[in-house]
Amino acid sequence: MAIDRSAHRQGERAILAKQDSRRDWSDQYWWSGDGVRLHARVYAGPDGTEHAPPVLCMPGLARNARDFELLAPHVAQHRTTIVIEFRGRGESAYAKDPMTYVPLTYVQDVAALLDEMAIDRFATIGTSLGGLVSMLMATTLPGRLVGAVLNDVGPELQTSGLERIRDYIGAGGSQPTWMHAARAFSELNGAIYPHYAIHDWLRLTKRTHRLTPEGRIVTDYDKQIAAPLRVTGGEAALDMWPVYRALRNAPLLILRGELSDILARSAGEKMVAELPHAKLIEVQGVGHAPTLDEPEAVAAIDAWLAELPTA
Repeated sequence: MAIDRSAHRQGERAILAKQDSRRDWSDQYWWSGDGVRLHARVYAGPDGTEHAPPVLCMPGLARNARDFELLAPHVAQHRTTIVIEFRGRGESAYAKDPMTYVPLTYVQDVAALLDEMAIDRFATIGTSLGGLVSMLMATTLPGRLVGAVLNDVGPELQTSGLERIRDYIGAGGSQPTWMHAARAFSELNGAIYPHYAIHDWLRLTKRTHRLTPEGRIVTDYDKQIAAPLRVTGGEAALDMWPVYRALRNAPLLILRGELSDILARSAGEKMVAELPHAKLIEVQGVGHAPTLDEPEAVAAIDAWLAELPTA
């Protein structure tokens, strides 16, 4: 019997949907070392969790805080949750120097927030780029990261997926309505979420795009974030395995999209074999990257949260 995956996911997404109708975060602004004003959403945890290490949610290359609009309030039922917007995305300002759009700068930006908020230890949930930043923070801030979720990313990335991203990232263009934008977005990413219906694409488009003062719909990031990728060849040139091993003492959840062209299944299995506390969960029917609304992703994250230290 055929399964209607779209209807199935829509129904199970109700686990989190109740969080979508209200604003339940506060805005946190801070300055980077080079003078860029940055933004994060802070979701307060329940009473009694003030001393628990917070969870930092960090989005992918072209994404923003809205990527976690359902997951963040769910995680905040357990502890304070902070959703980062990297420079050049969402409400964070654009950088004057496009060559600062690199992972090591993002690490410095997040470290400045940790100093601003007097946070010593923390856990991370990082999608793609956010996962790379997590790994780098584990090695540059030793002993401070107490757990991590790496969403469809690791120390070994597939060239085909990286090339696909470089082909579209930073491209211009606008659409006259949200529906036009959703249809265009679905044409570009249909292979990643093959079971999505138009309402799913509209939801995802509103996470990733914004309305301009002129009434056009555009992607919600600085197009210059693509500049370092074109010059250096991106993160694929780095040996990230030594960086990944800095996570050896922390509870580690690796999520992989079943159809991913970024994180191969063999790479995910190697990651699990490499570290003692690593677990691999494959999210069915999606590519790069799972949106973290999927029931299997939420269940895996809940189990990971239960392993984190409470003080």
